[in-house]
Amino acid sequence: MFKFITLLKRFIPPYKKYVLLALLFNVLTLIFSLFSFAAVIPVLRLLFKIETATNVYQPWSWDSSFKVITSAIQNNFLYTIQHFIGSVGPSSALLFLGGFLVVMTALKVGTAYMGSYYIIPIRTGVLRDLRNMLYKKIISLPIGFFTAERKGDIMSRMTGDVTEVEASIMSSLDLVFKNPILILGYLTVMFVMSWKLTLFVLVLLPFSGWLIGKIGKSLKRRSKLGQEQTGELLSQIEETLGGLRVVKAFNAEYKLEARFSNLNEKLRKTFNRLNRRYNLAHPVSELLGTVVIALLLWFGGVLILSNQSSIGAAEFIYYILIFYSIIAPSKDLSKASYSIQKGMASLERVDKILMSENSIKEPEKPKTLHPFSDKIEFRHLSFKYQTDWVLQDINIVVPKGKTVALVGQSGSGKSTLVDLLPRYYDPVKGEILMDGVNIKEYKTHDIRSQMGNVNQEAILFNDTFFNNISFGVESATLEQVIEAAKIANAHDFIMATESGYESTIGDRGSKLSGGQRQRVSIARAILKNPPILILDEATSALDTESEKMVQEALENLMLNRTTLVVAHRLSTIKRADEICVLHEGKIVERGKHDELIALDGYYKRLCDMQSF
Repeated sequence: MFKFITLLKRFIPPYKKYVLLALLFNVLTLIFSLFSFAAVIPVLRLLFKIETATNVYQPWSWDSSFKVITSAIQNNFLYTIQHFIGSVGPSSALLFLGGFLVVMTALKVGTAYMGSYYIIPIRTGVLRDLRNMLYKKIISLPIGFFTAERKGDIMSRMTGDVTEVEASIMSSLDLVFKNPILILGYLTVMFVMSWKLTLFVLVLLPFSGWLIGKIGKSLKRRSKLGQEQTGELLSQIEETLGGLRVVKAFNAEYKLEARFSNLNEKLRKTFNRLNRRYNLAHPVSELLGTVVIALLLWFGGVLILSNQSSIGAAEFIYYILIFYSIIAPSKDLSKASYSIQKGMASLERVDKILMSENSIKEPEKPKTLHPFSDKIEFRHLSFKYQTDWVLQDINIVVPKGKTVALVGQSGSGKSTLVDLLPRYYDPVKGEILMDGVNIKEYKTHDIRSQMGNVNQEAILFNDTFFNNISFGVESATLEQVIEAAKIANAHDFIMATESGYESTIGDRGSKLSGGQRQRVSIARAILKNPPILILDEATSALDTESEKMVQEALENLMLNRTTLVVAHRLSTIKRADEICVLHEGKIVERGKHDELIALDGYYKRLCDMQSF
């Protein structure tokens, strides 16, 4: 429950107005409920003809003791009823009391509805805020965070776990804001009527609370396990959809079916146990309530029959009615506690993302980044993901307007090196300088605003050509987009589509060929018009004809720009101002193409292998 209160402190403050209105109407519900039950006492006295004494009006003041005030209120209420019955007669009084009961009940259900009415904006608002916070956090986290997490599990937290929070915790808000008020109010009236009977009830309640709490704790454990298994299931679905071509090529359908079926069966068994425990809430609370009522009838009857009770038979029935009214909110509250325990497991999984620290720290007093004017320098730079060094003591200077190429076998650290420049990761040792200033002293947003990326895999969105090319560029016009597409050799095939620049390209550009996707990606970089360009194997996945068109587009893009190129196809970097050859994380050779060929070393062997 402490974690639930902490949750309310985190998410409820923007909705204080709705909380106060909900509490106000729930208090009114309690008042009207008590007044509607109070009409039963005179009705019972009339029907069973147990009205023997005549009450006399008892004066009182707020300075009197609590006992005197409550006694006076009870006495004067009965005096008013007796006076009224005497003036209109028993039959008319019964009719009037019945009408009074109906009016009070109408007011009770009306205010109860209004209490729920003002809870709904809190539920929907908190859920919206949670989704926004989660999405914002995911976008802000560094790329390194997602290499350690399964994509399917993150999707499960954003969908399944958030839905579980709404279904379990948010749906219980109405019960949490209303039922404690009702229970506390009813108990107060019961205590005023007969403290002996109420103490007897309170002695029985701790056992009920202990039993309910024990079931709730087991629910939380099972729910957390269930959400983790759901994440595994979504991960397999995501992997299957992404690798369907390989699955079919290797006839691995049955293997994946068996694996999926096994995970699915584990999930079924977990939720079987979870839902069976959850469904215990109603029968357990109802049984406990009935046991308490039976014991209360016995104890109250003994007190009344022995003339040791402060209330009569009619008042005892009223007392029983009030106590019986506690049972429904108590059951709802116990059910809400089950739901909250179930939902808190999902919230903990969501919080694992929300509370994750961003390893890329923004400077407290960032320097102003002026337009790039001099050089980029990698100085004594070393980096590792976990234990093994990926880069060791790298020293590279990239003057403005020059092109530096990085070559080497797979796993030599080329892509990691260019990922350090836009601060997707931070170096473990050494530093990266831009115009003589460590890039850690600038905002990451400012650094990335001066860079354009074209990757080996063209990352496109299921949107129109126009929106993909203008992505990240505010207020881009159609003329500017068309100009960028022409420079990237993409205009002709875009205009050949049915709706031109308003045509959608499919999921990740699935309606386009590899060369077309890459040229759209280049057009996007051209429109951004960055002074610094990062090309990460932009042509390695293309056929010869597509490579020629993409290479021409890249040359147009690289004009007068500072460029870092990662290349496997060495024919694309012959004109680079400097070529750095990486081997096992170290620079083993550097120079121009002809100089490196003359060295007859690593670079020469790479060229010979590609020529062969």
